[in-house]
Amino acid sequence: MSKFSIAGLQLELEPKDNVALICDEVRSVCKRFPWVDMVVLAELAAFGTGLKHAQTMPGAAEQTFCALAKETGLWILPGSLYEKKDGKVYNTAPVINPLGDVVARCRKMFPFLPYEVDVVSGEEFTVFDVEGVGRFGVSICYDMWFPETTRTLVSMGAEVILHPSLTNTLDRDAELAIARASAVTNQCYFFDINSAGKLAFGRSIVAGPGGEVIHQASSGREIIPIEIDLDYVRRVRERGWHNLAQPLKSFRDHKAPFAIYQEGEPSAALKALGPLSVSRKNSKNK
Repeated sequence: MSKFSIAGLQLELEPKDNVALICDEVRSVCKRFPWVDMVVLAELAAFGTGLKHAQTMPGAAEQTFCALAKETGLWILPGSLYEKKDGKVYNTAPVINPLGDVVARCRKMFPFLPYEVDVVSGEEFTVFDVEGVGRFGVSICYDMWFPETTRTLVSMGAEVILHPSLTNTLDRDAELAIARASAVTNQCYFFDINSAGKLAFGRSIVAGPGGEVIHQASSGREIIPIEIDLDYVRRVRERGWHNLAQPLKSFRDHKAPFAIYQEGEPSAALKALGPLSVSRKNSKNK
């Protein structure tokens, strides 16, 4: 079976406990679109950005979503939650199978610094298999700004990237471009699912392995059920989109050492950028 159906849930959420609302929405999707196999929500959908809601995993919210997966028979990626672990806080997205088991936890590798303070970077790349379908990769929001993250997931075999986001700033247009570029340069499906309402302003996007826009949402609540075809991804990787570029093969076969990744410390050009800090008003403009 190469076809699989994923519903992105762009919900109108507030910075509070949204767990019950999310459960109701997932049940509604299950009834209205009974052919859907998986649902994906936005980053920090369950509670918003407040660290006060950080939980251990397993924890109450994750267990609620596990029970929901078992009830509905769906794969559920409920966005992410702040996770307490060993005295640290991570931004973590659990992946739950239809039996209600957590098969993976993706910890955001690039917290949105210098704004997402007190959140620790994850260090592991997350892929998981859907038996008989294919391999999926997970990254979270700002991770996609670093092309190495998606390329690594694809090098690990991912054919679909599931990407919960939370964006309410004017760089959303840039993120839409990054999502499409990530899809075409890695010849994969890319599901970038954002929130709406008071948490973010939507405009989720699903792109195909040629960078084509399969669907781009508006700014309000929207349910995005998409049937994907993994055989299509495999054919694009084999022959190129429209029988043209085959970037993964060229990347594989090139012998360049990419010295930037081999050096023990940043280059002089990167060092010259200065510290990572919040921008302030220029003193002469005060």
